[in-house]
Amino acid sequence: MKRIWKVIKEILNGSDRDFTKGSINKALFFLAIPMILEMAMESLFAIVDIYFISKLDNANATSAIGLTETFMFIVMSVALGIAMAATAIVSRRIGEKKNREAGKAGAQAIILAVFLSLIIGAIGLYFSEDLLRLMGSSEEMIKDGVIYTQIILSFNIVLMLLYVNNAIFRGAGDANIAMKTLWLANGINIVLDPCLILGLWIFPAWGLKGAAIATCIGRGIGVLFQLYHMFKGTNRIKIYWSDFKLKMVTIFKLFRISLGGAGQHLLTSASWIFIARIINEFGAEAFAGYTYSFRVIVFTILPSWGVAMAAATLVGQNLGANQAKRAEKSVWLAAFYNMIFLAIVSVIFLIYAEPVIRIFSEDPLVISNGKMGLQIVCLGYIFYAYEMVIGQSFNGAGDTVTPTILNFICFWLIQIPLAYYLAKVVGLGPKGVYITIAISSSILAVLAILVFRRGKWKTTVV
Repeated sequence: MKRIWKVIKEILNGSDRDFTKGSINKALFFLAIPMILEMAMESLFAIVDIYFISKLDNANATSAIGLTETFMFIVMSVALGIAMAATAIVSRRIGEKKNREAGKAGAQAIILAVFLSLIIGAIGLYFSEDLLRLMGSSEEMIKDGVIYTQIILSFNIVLMLLYVNNAIFRGAGDANIAMKTLWLANGINIVLDPCLILGLWIFPAWGLKGAAIATCIGRGIGVLFQLYHMFKGTNRIKIYWSDFKLKMVTIFKLFRISLGGAGQHLLTSASWIFIARIINEFGAEAFAGYTYSFRVIVFTILPSWGVAMAAATLVGQNLGANQAKRAEKSVWLAAFYNMIFLAIVSVIFLIYAEPVIRIFSEDPLVISNGKMGLQIVCLGYIFYAYEMVIGQSFNGAGDTVTPTILNFICFWLIQIPLAYYLAKVVGLGPKGVYITIAISSSILAVLAILVFRRGKWKTTVV
């Protein structure tokens, strides 16, 4: 028991282990556990947030949240693109034992993130109503939900930095700091949510506006926590003020890698905009069911991303240490463990989908749509488990082009046309969309496995 507690304490406080040596299982364990806990808190927040918003008993409010998140997919695509580049470069430098260069690269990634977030923030501040109208929202929905959209998009910088800074820590192998950041940020958010949404204690009942403010405050405090540890320094990485002097060679390298990373997520996010647009045409109840079901799906998939990100870090560090075979073995092990986890989740959803959705709504139409979404989408979970890990492993190697091409094929050439055809032409409605999601995700996984086996990712230069 003492030994188990010692291991847990080492994981939570940060390990000095060299992840390019020793047991791969242990390396995965020490990296994945804090990343899983990090993502678990992120997914818990997603559920708590929508739970308190559901207490407003306003389908328009819930739909506005779903539509705003659709736009935030684009913001997250940019953030994740930079984050992927940061992880790839930082992990490679750490594997090469060039820790000082890793810190310099991290600082340049922050510069790039701030610059792009300011542009996005300006668009969100002035064009939120137009964006919601573009998605086919009614004037009533825009009136109820535009304040949420405006605040979240305008202050996207806190989300951008939260993602990029955590990617720097993960690439360095400091997964425990990334974990603590999201626990702090989302913990504050969870506490503030009921206070600012429903008006508990001395706080005003601000509804959707309160949800947006709580999110920005929580994330903002998380970013301050990250910056404190970056400047203080860890055993692996430290950033100095002088590192923020613009270095165009590093910026261009980050931009080149992040283009592929952002591209793959933009392709995915844009396809989700089309998916959301199709479902939104079937009414507020159908879209509310979609929003609830996907919050629950995110709740289960985010911990799986912890495993996938652990694999990406191991790939980057081991390629930096010239151990390509070890990097490949790490990927297959991580994918296998991820598959077991998501297979269990699939069984749970198939059996308990309705009680899960009923937590958020008592509307029969909303429950029916949410239940259908959960039960159909989870049928592709086993395939998706492999795609998540392998896709992140390409990114960890610095090969962001391959997953971008695969995403384009599966989401734009398959998912969007098939979703429209099944939902509108065949007349299956939202059910057709959910079937398409399961099919396209499964095809993506098979293609990713086939390409990964070819091994070209091992020679990527970053």
